[in-house]
Amino acid sequence: MPSLFRLFAALPLWLLHMLGAAMGWLILLLSPTYRRRFSANAAQAGYRFGQVRSAVGHAGRMVFEMPRIWLGKELPPCNIVNGECVEKAYAQGKGLVFLTPHLGCFEMSVQAAAQRWSAEHGNITVLYRPARQSWLAEILETARNRPGVQAVPTTLSGVRQMIKALRKGEAVGLLPDQVPPDGQGTWAPFFGRDAYTMTLAARLVLQTGAAVVLARCERLSWGRGYTLYFEEWPMTDATTLEACVLQINLAMEKTIRQCPEQYLWGYGRYKQPRVERSEAAAFVKPGENA
Repeated sequence: MPSLFRLFAALPLWLLHMLGAAMGWLILLLSPTYRRRFSANAAQAGYRFGQVRSAVGHAGRMVFEMPRIWLGKELPPCNIVNGECVEKAYAQGKGLVFLTPHLGCFEMSVQAAAQRWSAEHGNITVLYRPARQSWLAEILETARNRPGVQAVPTTLSGVRQMIKALRKGEAVGLLPDQVPPDGQGTWAPFFGRDAYTMTLAARLVLQTGAAVVLARCERLSWGRGYTLYFEEWPMTDATTLEACVLQINLAMEKTIRQCPEQYLWGYGRYKQPRVERSEAAAFVKPGENA
């Protein structure tokens, strides 16, 4: 399997996207459960299948492009739009929280941002869950700790490293539309239906006063690369944890609606959280010292 990953990393992006699109449709055809979840999640957001059908192929592209993003000798072309709001957020000196949903190539978002700003403003810190397979764990450790990116584990120690990074004026990156383990989230509306939502992003913002910037990295056709969009998201009216979580969900909804055909509609966003014993559940409350 490691050899296959490295082979894919050497293939051109257009070929990876072509293979991935085919795999995405094959999985949809073979899995009734995935097919139902895809349609139900899209319908919850107000979309008919025909409106977001291209997201089927993009889900496959997401899988096949990862070796290229993680292990490729150089990143594919990525045009950055509205980088000025990132500069403005850094200038405030309270740190920066990048938030992106499972849309487009979210793995590329942090890599491209680090390539652009880490030399001047320090690493971008991201959380990762160590893989159970030793070969994959080794690949992920190499891939996600590329220049300008600092990957930390989903433990209390990792969370504290994120807080320290923000207090130094650096940036962190999170995908707040993923379902956290039981005890690390709260139920909040997402496209009109309650979904178990992580509180970590909200706690980081409340505790440090960091600026929030939304990111979405859209794939260009025919493997021509990506366009990474940034948008400032002021949260001045969110003074409680519940209000902040709701604001973040609204931000994710807005970002997804800007490119629904590349969102991961097949993700189990409304599933029950898994029960997991984790240090991260003991996240330091706002106002406490890390």
